[in-house]
Amino acid sequence: MKDKPSEWVSISDLMAGVMAVVMLLLVVSVLQKTYAEMKHKQEMEQGGVAQQKRIAEMLNDLKTSIDKQGASNLMSFDAENGRITLKDNIFEKGSACITPLAVQAFQNIEQRVILFLKNNQQVTLFVEGHTDSLPVSRPVTDFERFCTVYDDNFTLSAARAREARKLLIPHLSETDARRLVVAGFGDSHPLKGVDPTDAQNRRVEIQFSVQNEQK
Repeated sequence: MKDKPSEWVSISDLMAGVMAVVMLLLVVSVLQKTYAEMKHKQEMEQGGVAQQKRIAEMLNDLKTSIDKQGASNLMSFDAENGRITLKDNIFEKGSACITPLAVQAFQNIEQRVILFLKNNQQVTLFVEGHTDSLPVSRPVTDFERFCTVYDDNFTLSAARAREARKLLIPHLSETDARRLVVAGFGDSHPLKGVDPTDAQNRRVEIQFSVQNEQK
């Protein structure tokens, strides 16, 4: 007489099959999520590269415009690193006030910068002030004359960055204006290969930075 197959064997086989399917679905789900994350990261990186290219093209155009004005002594452009440098002579001596000539030169390029910011919401501008390492000999307290009060290089560098920012924000919405971030570094970031006491270190750098939002 043949033994009757155990019903428990069939149930255990069924459960094993179900668990195998569940595990397979779980693996597929994990792989799909990983692929989606990798694809998103790749798209963000490609978008960042495209943004950097647009920044470089704009800065090259601005450089051409400034060169035609004969104002290259006031500002320089680094398209590769996405940076505009406002030189020391764009400000009054020992002051945060921007000279009328510099304001006029900047007016010829600011509309293109503003339009670029409006059309490229992932771009943030870091407006960074720098000085040489020579200490402030005496505090400046006449705000009306110097557009700031200061007693050290950090305060002066921040004030100069603030005044440079003011050239752009009147034509930006409140939301877009928040993407212009001001910082004063004083004499802590001298130019590479330049003596810290050299006047070339007195500058404001406007750095275009692509801020990719990770989701």
